[in-house]
Amino acid sequence: MTLSQLGATVIRVDPIGGASDTNRWPLTADGTSIYWTGLNKGKRSATVDLRSPEGQDLVQRLIVEGDGIVVTNVAGPSWLSYETLVANRPDLIHLQVLGRHDGSTGVDYTVNAAIGYPLVTGPADYSGPINHVLPAWDVCCGLYSALAIIAAVRRRDQSGAGAQISVPLEDVALATAGNLGLLTEPQVNGTQRARLGNAIYGQYGQDFTSGDGVAFMVVTLTKRHFQDLVAVTGCGAAVSALAESLKADFGDEGVRYRYRDVLSALFTTWFAEHSADEIMRALSATSVLFERYRSFAETAADERVTANPLFSRLHQDGLGEYLAPGLPTVFDGRHFASEPAPRLGADTAEVLTARLGLSADDVARLTDANTIAR
Repeated sequence: MTLSQLGATVIRVDPIGGASDTNRWPLTADGTSIYWTGLNKGKRSATVDLRSPEGQDLVQRLIVEGDGIVVTNVAGPSWLSYETLVANRPDLIHLQVLGRHDGSTGVDYTVNAAIGYPLVTGPADYSGPINHVLPAWDVCCGLYSALAIIAAVRRRDQSGAGAQISVPLEDVALATAGNLGLLTEPQVNGTQRARLGNAIYGQYGQDFTSGDGVAFMVVTLTKRHFQDLVAVTGCGAAVSALAESLKADFGDEGVRYRYRDVLSALFTTWFAEHSADEIMRALSATSVLFERYRSFAETAADERVTANPLFSRLHQDGLGEYLAPGLPTVFDGRHFASEPAPRLGADTAEVLTARLGLSADDVARLTDANTIAR
């Protein structure tokens, strides 16, 4: 999807009837997958019998006779391997998404379980694992893959050399956890991250609830952020007395983190005594980083979606009209807007005739043989 939004022609090839994600929830009333259409915006769709020799030959030809770029998460079949394809396309760019680097299987939620994040997610007094609902490693893996393809195309343009690339999902998660210090900490300090609830490790950040029951997340990354929070909540005298009593410098972010519980107890009263609107007005006049918690439904109706140039109105078969995000990166002052997702297999005949030069008779014969979908 990212490559398509950047201007590439992306042809998704599925087995006849679709892959396992074709009908993935959430669905519309008529059974259209909102998930599938969301992630396949702007692509072309071809469906081929991937088990038949003729179907495999068609896909090989699309790769070799086309742009010579293929991204696949299919493991095992020799007909789609780098070694087979590069024999007929020396400058082939072949990217394979794996579960793990040894070729064994894995999906986002099993990979996440093995890394450690579920054991530091959730309330501090909870002992079991808690999965986060964001498939973070799928998202990161897709972006790493798009970046790798772009880098490989640039290298091929300069030197003529292709590339054999693999992106193991688990390695994406391991690299991220390592880059953020979560795997380095136990190696170097012999300690590991504790479960913190909604607090932020090493900084002062906490959730609070207004008098009318609205939850807020408040973060102070700098000394000024913290001073403004102290001032707006009227806790200056109490915080000064606390600093004197503890011989603590709250200008230090580590100190603010260490004494987060007692600081939060001071601020909680102010939040509980004010309405959400009053809190919004007061904090908006300061440098404090804050936001109220919103549901997906509230966000979809908010101006950050309805008035954001990232989103444009899109008509999608099966969904109707809705605001769809384009590429979040802004080029020369504008976003690249999204195009609708195709119907499954809608472009099969056109792709085969335009890319491979097949005739109408060829397409009819392949259809009758059930090599491509009708």
